Amino acid sequence: MTRSAMPVRRHMAGLLKLAILITLIVAGNLLTQGIIDGLDMGIRPSNEPMLHKLIMTSMAAYILLMAIPFVPGVEIGLALMMILGPKIVPLVYGCTLISLCLAFLIGRLLPEKSITRFLREVHLVRAATFLESFHGLDSGQRLTRLLEKSPRRWVPWLLRHRYLTLMLAINLPGNMVLGGGGGLALMAGMSRMFAIHRYVLVVAVAISPIPLILMIFGDSIATWPI
Repeated sequence: MTRSAMPVRRHMAGLLKLAILITLIVAGNLLTQGIIDGLDMGIRPSNEPMLHKLIMTSMAAYILLMAIPFVPGVEIGLALMMILGPKIVPLVYGCTLISLCLAFLIGRLLPEKSITRFLREVHLVRAATFLESFHGLDSGQRLTRLLEKSPRRWVPWLLRHRYLTLMLAINLPGNMVLGGGGGLALMAGMSRMFAIHRYVLVVAVAISPIPLILMIFGDSIATWPI
């Protein structure tokens, strides 16, 4: 293979990876909607076994789908909690925590060189060069480097209080533009700036408001005036 052909081949490989990623996101969105539509069924003694299987299947899919960036898998959990009430809330809460921890670990385990290689393959050279400057640094050194490169306004504050920032971002309306819960968890893992035990604690608190509200007021929410 000639040297001139190598950049073209790398670019084609990058486009293929990007196409696979986009396909995964689109398929995840379609599957999420399909599962939500499937949950729209009446609860009767005759269909309880089928409903139980559907719930278990939905929770397994929920864990995987919510871990994928830009896939609104959280809607499955919300649909289950609204349909089945407080009794399903602990299960949904646990699966949400598992999903966000899974995405975090995937991000943590992704080789940094593979990420920068992909960025170069799709011609995002500046982003790749920026990430390469963090290779081999520990979390403290990464924070120092980011503070040096950040504008002197509110960004340094967000970086220094990154756990609070993550907590707020997870609960931010419209956070799907940032990748949703799965995307945020993935980026947190890729940054190597979050201690695992602190991350789990912060996420456990961040995802608790809606489950707590449903646990306390779930039986009466349906009677609230709109």
